[in-house]
Amino acid sequence: MDPEHGPTDSLDRPLARRVKGALLLTGAGLILERIALAFWPLISLFLFAAGLLMLGVQDALPIWGLRTGLALFGIAALLSLVLGLRAIYLPRKAEVMTRVDAHLPGRPLQALSDTVLVGAGDAASETLWERHRQRMIARLASVRPVAPNIRLAPRDPLALRLVALTTLGMGLLFGSVERVGSLTSLQGRGGEIATGPIWEGWVRPPAYSGKPTLYLGDLDPHFDVPKGADVTLRFYGDDGVLTLRETVSGDMDTRPDFRIRQSGEIEIDGPTGRLWEVALQPDAPPVAELVGPMTRAPSGEARQDFRLSDDFGVSRAILTISCDVEAVERRYGYVLPPEPREDISVPVMLPQTGDRREIEGRIAENLAQHPFAGLPVRLSLSAWDEAGQTSSEALGESILPTRRFFDPLAAALVDQRRELLWNRENAPRTAQVLRAISVNPSEMFDEMTSYVRLREVIGQIEGRDGRLTDEQVDTISATLWDIALELEDGELKEALARLHRAQERLSQAMRDGATPEEIENLMQELREATRDYMQQLAEQQGPDADDTDTPDQGQDQGQEITQDQLQQLMDRIQELMEQGRMAEAQQLMDMLAEMLENMRVTQGEGQGGQGSEGVQGLQDTLRDQQQLNDDTFSDLQEQFDRNAPSQGGDQQGDEPDGDVQGGAEAGEEGAEQSLSERQRALREALREQRRNVPGGGGEDSVGGALDRADRAMEDAEEALRKGDLSGALDGQAEAMEALRDGMRQLGEQQAQSQQDQDGQPNDGSEAQGRDPLGRTPGGMGRLGTDDEFYEGEDVYRRAEELLDEIRRRTEDRERTAEERDYLNRLLDQF
Repeated sequence: MDPEHGPTDSLDRPLARRVKGALLLTGAGLILERIALAFWPLISLFLFAAGLLMLGVQDALPIWGLRTGLALFGIAALLSLVLGLRAIYLPRKAEVMTRVDAHLPGRPLQALSDTVLVGAGDAASETLWERHRQRMIARLASVRPVAPNIRLAPRDPLALRLVALTTLGMGLLFGSVERVGSLTSLQGRGGEIATGPIWEGWVRPPAYSGKPTLYLGDLDPHFDVPKGADVTLRFYGDDGVLTLRETVSGDMDTRPDFRIRQSGEIEIDGPTGRLWEVALQPDAPPVAELVGPMTRAPSGEARQDFRLSDDFGVSRAILTISCDVEAVERRYGYVLPPEPREDISVPVMLPQTGDRREIEGRIAENLAQHPFAGLPVRLSLSAWDEAGQTSSEALGESILPTRRFFDPLAAALVDQRRELLWNRENAPRTAQVLRAISVNPSEMFDEMTSYVRLREVIGQIEGRDGRLTDEQVDTISATLWDIALELEDGELKEALARLHRAQERLSQAMRDGATPEEIENLMQELREATRDYMQQLAEQQGPDADDTDTPDQGQDQGQEITQDQLQQLMDRIQELMEQGRMAEAQQLMDMLAEMLENMRVTQGEGQGGQGSEGVQGLQDTLRDQQQLNDDTFSDLQEQFDRNAPSQGGDQQGDEPDGDVQGGAEAGEEGAEQSLSERQRALREALREQRRNVPGGGGEDSVGGALDRADRAMEDAEEALRKGDLSGALDGQAEAMEALRDGMRQLGEQQAQSQQDQDGQPNDGSEAQGRDPLGRTPGGMGRLGTDDEFYEGEDVYRRAEELLDEIRRRTEDRERTAEERDYLNRLLDQF
């Protein structure tokens, strides 16, 4: 190498500047590297000492300990400084160039510094040497500064530098930078501290505030803390030299440990005493709000949305439900004053973790069997924070939700149960009504077990002469509820159990990896269980199945689902399972279960024509017959109220004969005559519908069912004319059952007819039968299409294109509302 020939002499100006800049920055980094390697013990020592000072170690040490620590620190710092100065030296130019050159291919800086020793003056050698230099110059294009290599681990096997950094971090988190200044004050008053009294104090804010503990000596003369903060003081030295005076706790006795409950002063009187003025940080009481009305789930569960807020967090909340006696309609058994009952207290479930300053949720409690169920109630939501402050009551009014009973006999039992819980003096009247509605057990009860249990209840009431204990009232009310459930559910309970069992077996098959044959069998079982459940539900609920008094029907409120749509959903589940996409299939299974629990069911979609009008007419007739049945039962209750004084303590349970009922006042006769006229009008309307309904007069046909309904209505009309309200109820119940039977059979006929029509060839008007996407509708009443799906190699790309096209057409406002609604339903499904 020629020392007079530098590597940048033969470079152009821009490249030379880049090389010099890289060498300069690398040299600076090398200097920092050597400083760090030489002085890391001194730096670690200062960081360790700073962390200890911020933590207040100097305040806890005696003066001799503090001086000893300072001396040791000075010696260690001086020794580290001397060793560091001896180890550090400035890097040479050759060292800097070697470090940069080591990161370049071929070490071009070294090559450019070399000179030719052999072949100088030879033209060929000179040419070869020049090409070599140009190649090295080209490699300098990637020249970069080299970062310093500070590797302290080999020089610090005990990781002392990490101990210093940890101590500094602890001081920054849990200590105070201002506490470092106390070192100078301690040194300035060394003689006083060694012989005089000293004190220490801490202020711990309440845990709910999330604030750290404060050192009292570091606080300003004016500071504020949340209410409930604890103060701890410790005095050292002779007794009586330092004294405490405080007005923040509100206690008469002054103690070194106290809680801040109000604004005031804290004073330490003595040679080293201080005075603080303490203010309370604002802490507003929580705010509670009832969001929307109370709603009811299909199971009868009461649901109430709420919103809670507090500046530090809500600790607990309670919803109180009390009976609104003034809003109760005082008739029938409610004429008597209610028995005193405790209000319902429902604790609000708050999140166990996370932020409690803003909480929105729902209170869900099944109170269907409570004595307040079905009655007007007042709602009161209250919340508390950790400081014990209470919110203003959020008030509301509602009808406490209960389970709905569509079976007339079951509904009557629940009504009498509610009146008995209202006041046990209604017991004789309850027994009379129960005897009246169960006068003809063979017609009213499908199973005699329920009838026997009901007669036992009547015997329990009459055997006590109306004087029932609390335990007896609870037992009778529970039995009446169970009997009502048996009458209401009947076969529906068994169908629901089969449905749940089929769903569980299919879910287990998904987890276990069932074969296609097993999947097919389980899906068939699920289809049959679903069909049976929907049929039982439709038969039981009839036309009044819409829960108009229950606005909470889940996310899909008011949405209807047909058997065809359920069939399509189950087909999709089977398809996903056969493809091995079990997670998606399980998600659809959960959707199916929720839909069956929460959504209304219809027996077909888009069915028009004469048969559809016939079903609608029968639904209207059944609804009117149900209303007439309710009015008849109400008149029967009023009749018992009027006859109660004359009946006295009669416990024989004999049914009132026709003479007693026929001897009522003129006003009563007029009401009964009005009921009989309504019954006759319904019978005439049914006969008109009978002419338009297809089907013969066989016992198991639609016509046979409507003929039975006609005869039952005629019997009920005759009973109403005679004043036999109990007999009229029996005829009306039989008429409603026959109407439901006729509606079910008519629906089955329509479904079969629709299937037959879908199986016929196209009549040529193909365009009229296409959906908004131009597809041919599916057969057998299914939604969608029977056209073959796209089966190309890029099937997912094709599916994405279809979804994009559906979205585009949905946003097109020129399309009809019907078409856009259909497209939106497609997007919801996929």
